[in-house]
Amino acid sequence: MMVASLTPCKICELCEITSSKRIFAADYKSKGVPFYRGKEISEKHRGNINVSTELFIDRSKFEQIRAKFGAPKAGDLLLTSVGTLGYPYVVDDGEEFYFKDGNLTWFRNFKNLNSRFLYYWLLSPQGKAELKKCTIGSSQSAYTIVLLKEMDIHLPDIFTQRKISSILSAYDDLIENNLRRIKILEEMAQNLYREWFVKFRFPGYQHTRFTDSPMGQIPEGWAVREMNEIAEVIDCLHSKKPQHIDSGTGLLLQLCNIGDGGKIDLSDKFLIADDDYQKWTSRIEVQAGDCVITNVGRVGAVAQIPTGLKAAIGRNMTAVRPFAVGPTYLIEYLLSPHMIKEVQIKKDAGAIMDSLNVKGIVKLLIPVGPRPMMDLFEGSTRPIRTLIECLTKKKTTLRRTRDLLLPRLVSGDVDVSELEITLPEKADE
Repeated sequence: MMVASLTPCKICELCEITSSKRIFAADYKSKGVPFYRGKEISEKHRGNINVSTELFIDRSKFEQIRAKFGAPKAGDLLLTSVGTLGYPYVVDDGEEFYFKDGNLTWFRNFKNLNSRFLYYWLLSPQGKAELKKCTIGSSQSAYTIVLLKEMDIHLPDIFTQRKISSILSAYDDLIENNLRRIKILEEMAQNLYREWFVKFRFPGYQHTRFTDSPMGQIPEGWAVREMNEIAEVIDCLHSKKPQHIDSGTGLLLQLCNIGDGGKIDLSDKFLIADDDYQKWTSRIEVQAGDCVITNVGRVGAVAQIPTGLKAAIGRNMTAVRPFAVGPTYLIEYLLSPHMIKEVQIKKDAGAIMDSLNVKGIVKLLIPVGPRPMMDLFEGSTRPIRTLIECLTKKKTTLRRTRDLLLPRLVSGDVDVSELEITLPEKADE
């Protein structure tokens, strides 16, 4: 039974729904005001700390557009509307950018609608069902502004909207804080690798002599090894993908599970039957410390299996299990400039996309220092990686809790009228 009073409305009655003024390719610059497409807004939606900004427009052109037509400001909402659909993003304070027409839909000038509430509603089952009605296209899906304006939404009063937004935003703030801490820790571990194994500024480096190697000059007493000399490299070799089931214990890692910074992303799980799992783990069942490398798409993307996880690996992925170096050294190497350079050398130029096959992976060149120094590096960086794993698990738990609570709040199934919540003075309505 509904416990909150909701008013049915059309979205177009509550805000303006529009797009940007067209920017042509000739207007793109190498610096200036960031110019976002669906790709960048999708990254911001996922909470990426560093968005891979690739395009810019002149400051003068941006100011001219902003003065005449407006530009996204704090509290406005953008929605990815071509290809990858349905990712909303609320513009934060101090952000300054413009965006590609057609790729994104712009919700602004809100009246009796809190933009943060709209953000969560668009992520709810109710919102997704309405967005599905707005989809056109067979080869490439897209939303149209005309259809988006006709979406039906059932709203609580603006004060309740703000309360609901505040509750859900508290989870997002904790998630973002975890992401920032994870990012700092990843940079710490990678910076230590670069200092010791790229710049060769390891403890006692001042008294080191250098000698030639296949990777250039390295300290005396060091060696350059191929991957197959320090780790077991295993391909899955299966051709037919097993059937996905809704519940089960067998996890089959997919390309989408290879997250950023060497982490496994299990926001989407591909579960398979026990019989299929036994077949797919006949060569290897990846477990804590093993690494996985993608062979196609994002060529050379890597992730390390965290403590407590076991899985099979899907097609177009290769498992790497270290035996002559520590697991932390392996993942930091795979995330390092050494790996990036080696991938560019070893990958094959495919007809459709670049690929990195097993033959290339086993030949990757890896600098290996004396055992005491390798042990010292492992001892220094393993606690960092362990803390990253803990924070990643906490972030996953927060997201799961928020996602369970979200549909019940925006639908009115949970009454928040009696909750004492301090709301920000400035509202997005």
